[in-house]
Amino acid sequence: MKLIVTFSRKAGKKPIIAQVVLDTGVLINVERALIDSSEGEALIDIPDNACMVVKERLAALGATVRVLEDVIFLDESRCVDCGACISICPQEVFSLSDDWKLSMDGNKCVLCRRCIEICPQQALSQKSET
Repeated sequence: MKLIVTFSRKAGKKPIIAQVVLDTGVLINVERALIDSSEGEALIDIPDNACMVVKERLAALGATVRVLEDVIFLDESRCVDCGACISICPQEVFSLSDDWKLSMDGNKCVLCRRCIEICPQQALSQKSET
């Protein structure tokens, strides 16, 4: 399961993700992170069965947590299967099937949004977050 973790750095440079790993024993894969002197945001991937314990521990450490599910939407009525998204995607989310139809594996997505920006048909968009 993918979570967006937002935190303030005003309280200091505490390694909250490392602390959650130590406290819960859950291995966390950081897929994307943007951190500056005042705040940070990280996209993390955790096992589905550990979602509640990780969310609760992150919240206890002062972070805001949002669950992401199927955030990239492919509008097949607009898609012309050109493959532009395949060439730009750093996570190999997109592929062409044997019959040259575009398919995607949203579980690999790290929300870099490069595919949305490059799609000439505007067939890709970002779904809302929960």
